[in-house]
Amino acid sequence: MLEKKDINLEKVILIGIVTKNQDEATSKEYLDELEFLTYTAGGDVVKRFTQKLDMPNPKTFIGTGKMHDVQEYVKEYDVGTVIFDDELSPAQERNISKILNCKILDRTNLILDIFAQRAQTSYARTQVELAQCQYLLPRLKGMWTHLERQKGGIGMRGPGETEIETDRRIVRDKISLLKAKIKTIDKQMAVQRGNRGKLVRVALVGYTNVGKSTLMNVISKSQVFAENKLFATLDTTVRKVVIGNLPFLVSDTVGFIRKLPTQLVESFKSTLDEVREADLLLHVVDISHSNFEEHIESVNQILDEIESKGKPTIMVFNKIDAYQAQPYDDEDLVVERTKANYSIDEWKQTWMSKIGDNALFISALNKENLDEFRKRVYKEVREIHITRFPYNHFLYPDVEDIQ
Repeated sequence: MLEKKDINLEKVILIGIVTKNQDEATSKEYLDELEFLTYTAGGDVVKRFTQKLDMPNPKTFIGTGKMHDVQEYVKEYDVGTVIFDDELSPAQERNISKILNCKILDRTNLILDIFAQRAQTSYARTQVELAQCQYLLPRLKGMWTHLERQKGGIGMRGPGETEIETDRRIVRDKISLLKAKIKTIDKQMAVQRGNRGKLVRVALVGYTNVGKSTLMNVISKSQVFAENKLFATLDTTVRKVVIGNLPFLVSDTVGFIRKLPTQLVESFKSTLDEVREADLLLHVVDISHSNFEEHIESVNQILDEIESKGKPTIMVFNKIDAYQAQPYDDEDLVVERTKANYSIDEWKQTWMSKIGDNALFISALNKENLDEFRKRVYKEVREIHITRFPYNHFLYPDVEDIQ
């Protein structure tokens, strides 16, 4: 976790559920990630609530008794925000808001808020605004609380809640305008990509906060913004890199996350064109994270959604300097040895051994094993290049000849 500075943060409660598809360990992991997201957005988590349910309550997401406990805690400690780990339906959001009488967010809304904070360029802001409007449209009902004071009788007749319909039309019109704007920018970016010639394109992909931007800075000697927070990078950055005498392009893309809002996947698909058009993917993984295998699955799932899963891929296991295996006592007959007790060398003997030389173990921050990384990337880029230009492969030496 991050070291918290002495600044004014909103008091926040987190709520998650344990179901047959999501056990207690998984639920805790999701809530840990949600707490990291909350701090990134500017909140301070003061309490967590979890409940075992077969399925979420269709009215209030959690049960009546647990909701009463949350309500008492909110009143007692003057909590202003409650965040749910799963996406709430518009009806659930309205019902919970009436009971708790405070700000209600879900994971989707929280991620959208972080994206809105992080968006720097006009293109990123347009994409985030589109996602926010698509999220907002079905939730407009109930936002006009001032209309609840209207009663029947003399002097009180009027259009009533047609204001909601007007607002829906405004939001729908705005969505159309934003989509048109994104199409225009997409055409401009397609021209930019076309102007890059036939250079081999390499894309950094991976879960959020795994060190993609740090690796980008190291190999390209650039100053891409990098920070130990989720979604530090929203805009795709492209840099020219030369290894030996072979030039190619490297692009740093937005990080992925579990339960990524569908609105964001849709609106950011155009940003991910860099991934679609890449010749080689560098899938960066934070091996020091306890659930890095789940992160790999999440990234592969999103790559599948954007039709990029079958591309040549090198797995780059980053942050080996931060990896620590949990201690294990061989004489303890009760506790079973698990993956958490594996050393990095033991991990290399697992499914990672099937990847062969497509698995690299580095530390971008401490610049460990970067020579091996450069040689492996050079070899792969060279093979792609001489396939594309079979008559000038003699310009580039074999990888063993690199100094």
